[in-house]
This record gives sequence, C-alpha cells and structure tokens, in this order.
Amino acid sequence: QVQLVESGGGLVQAGGSLKLSCAASGHTVSIRAMAWFRQPPGLKRDIVAQIPWTGSSTWYPDSAQGRLRISRDNGKNTLYLQINSLKPDDTAVYYCAASTQSSAALATERYDYWGQGTQVTVSS
Repeated sequence: QVQLVESGGGLVQAGGSLKLSCAASGHTVSIRAMAWFRQPPGLKRDIVAQIPWTGSSTWYPDSAQGRLRISRDNGKNTLYLQINSLKPDDTAVYYCAASTQSSAALATERYDYWGQGTQVTVSS
C-alpha cells in the first residue's frame, strides 16, 4: 500500500504562482511513476503532468502551455507541482497519483493510489 497526502493548495490571484506537494509513504519501492491530475468543477479528472519514479523525463499535455513543472525528491518521497501564471481556468481539485504498473502511465486507470486532493482556486 502507498499513501499520498497533498498540500499547498489555496486561493490565489490570477497571474500568481503556487507549488503543490505530495508526500508518499508506505510501500514506495513499488512506485513506477507519479502524476498530477486535476478535476475542475463539473468536469472529469485529467492528467496535467507525469514523471517516472526514477529517471529525469517528464510529460505534460499541450494544454500545460509551459506553465507547469513537475518534480520529485526521492530522498523525501515527495512530488511537487509548480504552477505559474495561474488563470481562473486552473481552478480545480488537484490530485497526486502513483502507478505501480508502468513508468510511462498516463491514463487514470493505470494509477493505483490517489491522494485526497487539494483545492486550488484562482480569482480574477
């Protein structure tokens, strides 16, 4: 079992920045990839950034527009998401997730463990 706890969400003004954290605990040796997903109000949950548990490659959807940066600190078992130039459309619950299935996992169903989510609200 892997436990994930997000933090760092809140209310920010448009144009600002935010850094989300996700602390992993438990059987972290089984993790092959981690990702951040977000779910805006009334919409489905989509992936916004992905990183293998080992290695330096990262993946972002085109919609990230260079404003997001995912990183991790394996020594601290912590995943981060830096979001710059925040827009009201970034308002969502942000979830971190861990996959034990694949280092290249992108689909929601490939992720086995999820955090409880952290709310990010961007005011205009």
